Amino acid sequence: MIIKKKSNWFKMLFEWNGSVLPQLMPRLILLLLFSILVVYFKPFLLEHNLHINPAIFTLFGIALAIFLGFRNNVSYDRFWEGRKLWGALLNDTRSLARQSHTLIDNDYNEKRDQFINLLIAFVYALKHQLRHTDSSDDMSRLLSKEFANTLKEVHFKPIIILRELGNWVKNAKKEGKIDSMSQLAFEENLNKLSDIVGGCERIASTPIPYTYSVLLHRTVYIYCFILPFGFVETLGWITPFAIVFIAYTFVALEAIADELEDPFGLQPNDLALDTMSQMIENTLLELNNKKITPPNNSNDYYIT
Repeated sequence: MIIKKKSNWFKMLFEWNGSVLPQLMPRLILLLLFSILVVYFKPFLLEHNLHINPAIFTLFGIALAIFLGFRNNVSYDRFWEGRKLWGALLNDTRSLARQSHTLIDNDYNEKRDQFINLLIAFVYALKHQLRHTDSSDDMSRLLSKEFANTLKEVHFKPIIILRELGNWVKNAKKEGKIDSMSQLAFEENLNKLSDIVGGCERIASTPIPYTYSVLLHRTVYIYCFILPFGFVETLGWITPFAIVFIAYTFVALEAIADELEDPFGLQPNDLALDTMSQMIENTLLELNNKKITPPNNSNDYYIT
């Protein structure tokens, strides 16, 4: 995720990092060359009446802008819902870590450390599952060797860790460390963690319908490539630059929507799951009276 303070209005006109412009540049250059070619053959096009009334593009452009706006709203809703789920993950893991201290006697410290490590491992396991990355290093760092090896053969690692958290609470109840009401309080927050996993899986496994994206993609590019035929008569050699500017607006909106559609991915504008996981780990360790090294974030441009 891109974290950067906004610069003044003039510098932002030339901002490169954090913009979708780098990935769009080849397409815009192709459109520029195509527009130059159309202008070059302007006499031939006018002679054979191969130009289009610009009024048609005005009407069609308004409809396309509304369509793109709706597409971006849908993508941002998915992005924001993912962020809210990870915010809830922070709150619920904090609650569980706090309960492990306030509802259980201090003579349970060793097993409490195990519980905190399971919570942290749960967060990292969820991150890796959503990003389809290897979780072995984090699991080996946080869990016993035996349990970490067991998780290597498991697909839904967060759920198995959640089961282990439930077993920890059950054992604490058997040993008389908590009563039935305290067990119920633990179970309530564990159920919330399960809801968070399900919510994240729903977003990750249910993309925007492919046919919808294909329709928008085709419409945007067909519109951009027939634009020169509508303005070649009136704008002349200004046409290529005007077309590229108009196309940048439409194509960039589509590219941003594609990035936000999967908020758990690895693209620059996706959620900063690495940083959020590290922050949750640090806050849980502090709740467990462990010393941490706070992250030293730069005020300049960076991606997390």
